[in-house]
Amino acid sequence: ARAAVPDIDAVWEAVRHAETPRIHIFLSSSDIHLAQQLPKNREDIMEMTRAAVSHAARYTSDIEFSPMDATRSNPEFVYQLVGAAIDEGATTINIPDTVGYAIPKEFEAFIRSLPEHVPNMHKARISVHCQNDLGMATANSLAGILGGARQVEGTINGIGERCGNADLISVIANLALKKEGYQLL
Repeated sequence: ARAAVPDIDAVWEAVRHAETPRIHIFLSSSDIHLAQQLPKNREDIMEMTRAAVSHAARYTSDIEFSPMDATRSNPEFVYQLVGAAIDEGATTINIPDTVGYAIPKEFEAFIRSLPEHVPNMHKARISVHCQNDLGMATANSLAGILGGARQVEGTINGIGERCGNADLISVIANLALKKEGYQLL
């Protein structure tokens, strides 16, 4: 759902009878998105994040929040948004590489930095959502796992907008064949 009450309500109506209903809220966080897509300022985005996650928490305790375009955003602002979303009830924090901009070393470092800079990060699972615009979606997803992510969003065969998303088949194959390198619980 976009960070808008009607969207959140519509998602809830769609998932309310699921065995484990989740509402996933996304909202832009990069300055370029704020200027070109919304347009809003950082204070508006912080307020929208808090209000949207708080509204979703009235329906379910399983809420995912994504600061869209996180890899091109000011890291300190992302940390603040993530902390606010967790304060309002988010239990999964998804870090999207919305336009496939990151490289694996940068992405791993960003994911690894979350617990260091978000005091309440221990209350939420870290997730990643990588686009393939520069051909790095699978590599970045794996780097995210090395950085501490425990949920990967992707598609079968990398299908998705523009150049696609991380190919889950490739992510799973890497985890299965090179499991000693990932040391997952």
